Amino acid sequence: MIRYALICDNAHEFEGWFSESADFDRQKASGFLTCPVCSSANVTKPLMAPSVATGRRKEERQIMVHDQAQREAYLKLKEAVAAIRANSEDVGERFAEEARKIHYGEADQRGIIGSTSIEEARELIEEGIEVAPLPVFPDEVN
Repeated sequence: MIRYALICDNAHEFEGWFSESADFDRQKASGFLTCPVCSSANVTKPLMAPSVATGRRKEERQIMVHDQAQREAYLKLKEAVAAIRANSEDVGERFAEEARKIHYGEADQRGIIGSTSIEEARELIEEGIEVAPLPVFPDEVN
């Protein structure tokens, strides 16, 4: 996973996690990447210093945050994502198909998780089907 510090044209700073550097470009070009504060799609990557692992404790390296409030928010987010995963059916690559079936009453209402392309996710949203990406945390990646 690659973590970028991002900033929108309204000077809101936030982080984005991407599986590879090209993901940022694809998401930005597709309009899928927006500021979580103001929803601006004009998001850029300011210059960043490289992240170098040192002898810090393992937990601090995994969390990669600097203050206690960020660490607590990270752990709460991680806990929420674990609860979503535990209480949802993993439909894998059939996510878009199953989401449509549920939305249009062709399948039982239930929580599902899976994978789909950015383009397919955009189409689901345009159809009024609520979807959201689940983050993959640095300590979950081999």
